[in-house]
Amino acid sequence: MIKIRKKNYLSQIKLTMQRMLTWVENDQTETRNWVTGSDFSLPKKILLADDRLTADNFYRQASEGTAFIYKGDFQNAKQLLQAVQRRIEKSIQKKTNANSQPLSELFHKHRQSQAHRARLLSRLLICVEADYKINLSRAPDARQAISEALDSIAGGESPEAFVLSLRELLGFIGAHEWRKNGVFIPALDSKIHPHYGVFSPVRGEYLDLINQAPLPAPITCAFDIGTGTGVISAILAKRGVKKIIATDFDPRALACARENVSRLGYTKQIELIKVDLFPLGTAELIVCNPPWVPARASSRIEHAVYDENSRMLKGFLNGVREHLADQGEAWLILSDLAEYLGLRKPLEVESLITYAGLKIIECLETRPKHAKARDEDDPLHLARSKEITKLYRLNCV
Repeated sequence: MIKIRKKNYLSQIKLTMQRMLTWVENDQTETRNWVTGSDFSLPKKILLADDRLTADNFYRQASEGTAFIYKGDFQNAKQLLQAVQRRIEKSIQKKTNANSQPLSELFHKHRQSQAHRARLLSRLLICVEADYKINLSRAPDARQAISEALDSIAGGESPEAFVLSLRELLGFIGAHEWRKNGVFIPALDSKIHPHYGVFSPVRGEYLDLINQAPLPAPITCAFDIGTGTGVISAILAKRGVKKIIATDFDPRALACARENVSRLGYTKQIELIKVDLFPLGTAELIVCNPPWVPARASSRIEHAVYDENSRMLKGFLNGVREHLADQGEAWLILSDLAEYLGLRKPLEVESLITYAGLKIIECLETRPKHAKARDEDDPLHLARSKEITKLYRLNCV
């Protein structure tokens, strides 16, 4: 059953009159809102396109600022997008010589390439009707996926027809499949179901560390700072912690965590609170897994990975003493990838820990198991191959 909640969300996701797209179709002027989670500039020109549009034509004109409203076959549109992506990748590879650049410069060029790729691919647009139906031949029924994504973006959906990039629609559909099927977490012997825009716990090595680290004793309460899907809270609950307060400032994350906590049967142990970092009071255990890369996020969905100026990391370390009970521990889970990318100095994290009046009891380490760590074609492979994920057990000096 498709659940579509009707709310006027347009102003909430920064869709102003400047996000309106206008084009001519059948001698009539069409105007629709462009729904996007990115801050791309408006296209300079909008043309209609169908199955006759070639990848080379699209690539050339999209590079000049043209967007296309696609009216052909949906599956052909997907193939067109894939062909254009191959051309973009080929163009990027010609300009990149990974062996001759410092990793920090390579990282920034990689980010620029990602943004360039996303900007060009976003210029293949499709029309979505008020009931979220896509009137293209061989189009899937994506109404539930669209409803979930828009509800996650702004807590409601549009009662009006709108325009969406095919790239983002495919992201909505992929997120729906993750949410429906879930991610199996060995430490829970169960699944976590991530929502659109909430970081999926596919990197299980850090969860293994949380499951293995010795709990402080006695422990009456734990804080999970930046809970996301709620997976860390769930692991602590399964390990026997009777009271856990999980915080997040993102309503999408809180809705996702609430659903997972309920599904796993931990509602009596886990309380969810909307707050930036810490709740009131103290706890014997405070856990935080902040974003690992101190760089600017280019979209809302990237905030789980990128933490500009290490805002969350520093906020956690500088505030944790005030909330840590006597003889309590703070657990900081962090990858050292940023050090190998030249974005963070060696031992900088340890210096921040000391500056915050904390000391390291123990540092547990593990190697990443995800596919990118072994992908030699990844431009950042040299850094990823050295990466270590660490769990710092900290207490007050």
